[in-house]
Amino acid sequence: QVHLAESGGGLVQPGGSLRLSCTASGNFFGIDTMGWYRQAPENERETVATITSVGTATYADSVKGRFTISRDNAKNTVYLQMDNLRPEDTAIYYCIAYIQISTSGQIGYYWGQGSHVTVSS
Repeated sequence: QVHLAESGGGLVQPGGSLRLSCTASGNFFGIDTMGWYRQAPENERETVATITSVGTATYADSVKGRFTISRDNAKNTVYLQMDNLRPEDTAIYYCIAYIQISTSGQIGYYWGQGSHVTVSS
């Protein structure tokens, strides 16, 4: 069993900052790419940022220059630092991870429980 536990969502004013964290736990042999996607009402799901096991990051155009993804492999944790937040960033943010679940290299796709982020004055 693999579990992704998120923390760090909340309410913030426009221009403010939040930091999301997500830690993987359970029985597995390694973690490949980790990342975050978000889902807002009436919007399509959007992949916000991803980071490979060696630290190569990619971002959606909508968050470039404002969000920073990072990870601590020793802690099996990925972070999303969100700065200069805008009302349009309001959404539920989900952590995602591709995790090796067997010695033969089988990869499973997992996601967290979701963190509510609300940007409003």
